Amino acid sequence: MAVKIYPAAREQILDIWNYTERAWGEEQADLYVRGLVEILNQAQSKRYQWRQVLDEALENVFFIRYRHHYLFFRELSKKTLGVISILHENMDIPVRPKQDFKRGDDE
Repeated sequence: MAVKIYPAAREQILDIWNYTERAWGEEQADLYVRGLVEILNQAQSKRYQWRQVLDEALENVFFIRYRHHYLFFRELSKKTLGVISILHENMDIPVRPKQDFKRGDDE
């Protein structure tokens, strides 16, 4: 499974690593981000975990959860996922994926 990470999601991964490193150290930051990447790499074989976003503005966008984060993506092909956004559970979930989705379309 190939994973294309759009700019907003790339920035969010870096932010997650930086926050985790400051709060719990470099080892924990590496572990958490590796877990995020691993769940994305396994997503195609675990389609049963996908939940469709029920918003007309985000047609064909799905999400999965990893610990305290929601990972929003779309299927670009049978072998490629496009990761749009990675948001903490306390963020403004209804608004942010739309903003990040628009940024992804600009790439």
